[in-house]
Amino acid sequence: MLTTNRLGSIGAAALALASLTAPAHAADDKLTFVLAPQATSDYIFRGLSYSNEKPALQAYGEVGYNIFYAGFWASGNDYIGTLGPWELDGFIGARPVTGDISWDVAVWWYNFGSRDPALSRSDLDYVEFKLGASISPITNLTLGLTGYYTPDQDLAMTESTTVEGTMSYVLPQVGVFVPTFSGLLGWTGGNTDGFFLGEKEYLYWNAGVKLGIEKLFMDFRYWDTNIDNDLADTRFVFTAGINLP
Repeated sequence: MLTTNRLGSIGAAALALASLTAPAHAADDKLTFVLAPQATSDYIFRGLSYSNEKPALQAYGEVGYNIFYAGFWASGNDYIGTLGPWELDGFIGARPVTGDISWDVAVWWYNFGSRDPALSRSDLDYVEFKLGASISPITNLTLGLTGYYTPDQDLAMTESTTVEGTMSYVLPQVGVFVPTFSGLLGWTGGNTDGFFLGEKEYLYWNAGVKLGIEKLFMDFRYWDTNIDNDLADTRFVFTAGINLP
């Protein structure tokens, strides 16, 4: 599952973000491909603006076979005057299904450009491990819980843990639109005081609606955190893109 602003994660999303691909089942022995270019009014990663509150162009790509997948996430980036002007992440993972639970196990490599000539790529790039599970207790409703672990990687990232709970509900079609309501509540914390915009840990959350029109989508989302900083304040984010092929 992927959210409008990473996976993932970051990304992001997930996620606040609605699904671009469905979990693969063991019987699906076929090659799949997804490419989703998009534009957003603000690149938000775990509640923080990674584009300095400016618009960004982004793209998500994924190739899958059976339960296994690999891909990339790319975005414009301008975080606290250090990262940027680009971010290009890679990931590999698997999405097995056991009973009613869909799992997502992955490793992410975060790679950033640098605006500070004193910092090398090894000072900024880092690895993160992901374990997620989701379930659909009733038709159209999906609930998820995902954990991320980042080992201590010198200047790049303090040792940190992130936990996100997500929900999404596909509403009845309205005209040409298929609306999906989704929300996320997350917590992240590290072992270094002040690492996250002056905080050692913080909460973040979002809620919004994605409107699907065949392969096109538009996402309207509210974000906030409990950090008192311009890059983490309340904001409304608009994202639009297309799912290919």
